[in-house]
Amino acid sequence: MKKEPPFRKLSRAVSDMLPASVSEDLKRNLDSVVKRQFEKLNLVTHEELAIQEKVLQRTRERLTELEQRVSELEQNQKD
Repeated sequence: MKKEPPFRKLSRAVSDMLPASVSEDLKRNLDSVVKRQFEKLNLVTHEELAIQEKVLQRTRERLTELEQRVSELEQNQKD
């Protein structure tokens, strides 16, 4: 089952607070307004964050290896 986007949950919660006399058109528009505001925040999903953390970890490990290699080469050049 696909997880519901946060903007849709918020939109539904606000719609539920509106009186029944409010038009359906207004309730539908609320969903798009909330979605646009969330997009402006430039948020990422937990999955995207986890992927980026893995990439960063691999990059850090590679950087450490390269720093070690440079240090070894500098030491060899001095000798």
